Amino acid sequence: MANEVFGRVEAIIDEINGATAATAQEVEAFRIKYLGSKNTLKPLMGEMRNIPNEEKRAFGQLVNKAKQVAQEKFDQLQDAIQEAAGADAGAGLDLTAPGEPMPLGSRHPIALTMRRIISIFSRIGFNVAEGPEVEDDWHNFSAMNTPEDHPARDMQDTFYVGEQMPSGPNNTDMLLRTHTSSVQARTMENEKPPIRIIAPGRVYRNETISARSHAQFHQVEGLYIAEKVSFADMKATLLHFAREMYGDKTKIRLRPSYFPFTEPSAEMDIWWGLETEHDYRITKGTGWLEILGCGMVDPQVLINCGIDPEQYTGYAFGMGIERQAMLLYNITDIRLMFENDVRFLKQFASVL
Repeated sequence: MANEVFGRVEAIIDEINGATAATAQEVEAFRIKYLGSKNTLKPLMGEMRNIPNEEKRAFGQLVNKAKQVAQEKFDQLQDAIQEAAGADAGAGLDLTAPGEPMPLGSRHPIALTMRRIISIFSRIGFNVAEGPEVEDDWHNFSAMNTPEDHPARDMQDTFYVGEQMPSGPNNTDMLLRTHTSSVQARTMENEKPPIRIIAPGRVYRNETISARSHAQFHQVEGLYIAEKVSFADMKATLLHFAREMYGDKTKIRLRPSYFPFTEPSAEMDIWWGLETEHDYRITKGTGWLEILGCGMVDPQVLINCGIDPEQYTGYAFGMGIERQAMLLYNITDIRLMFENDVRFLKQFASVL
């Protein structure tokens, strides 16, 4: 009886060693037959009671060997099936064929223009300065020679935010900055001249949204404070900027204007020309196009920020980035820059 049971286990081991499988389903069938909860070795374990005591250990070792052989065979069959499946998957693959195209993004025209402006001024020694978009009244208005009762505040309809104040026409001391001049004020308070900075960033004004204006837009403002800085220095700097931005032959003109934080103040125009109907329309028939405001820093602004106007002078300028972008890329509606229309943005995919 014992020899018969031993023979049946050895026969199962031979059967396992000779097993083959061509599909994953056959591998699974092998697993169920020899390793499953009702495998063929289980009934033989019931014969243990009929085995003489001195042979029980040898029988148990033989059964364990059968289980080990079954597990090793299963692993071999499974690996072979997986390798075959991988080979079949790549059989029809042409490694020389072009891959699937990856859609490329593009820089926003505002970012392109801002980077270009920053690059021009960085090459002549201006550093980039930044400040908060939610600003206090002092840095946005009062320090820039626009106190609470100053009529120039009427030029900028403002978004006020923050805690309520007990008095004052707006009953608050915090606002969304209306220009990046607040960065100039903070820089003058915290640094000693010479100061040479540009301040790019987003600003906000409570304006009616149209093709030419928006409640949010971007500015780059510049400031240079040092000893013996003159109006001629400012003109030379801005002429250099205009020619780097719009071409070597660009001509500029400065027209008297008014800003509360500069004196004298000017608007700078570039000669755009009158070659097309579009030129007549955007220049209103004059050929000149306004691109920025500028002027010598008012002595009171220097005093407000702790700088001695008897020792130092300086100039400041500011421009809207959207306006520069509209000129560079012939964009006719400022609203396109804030609508996230992919069809519009894809036009700039080839612009570096």
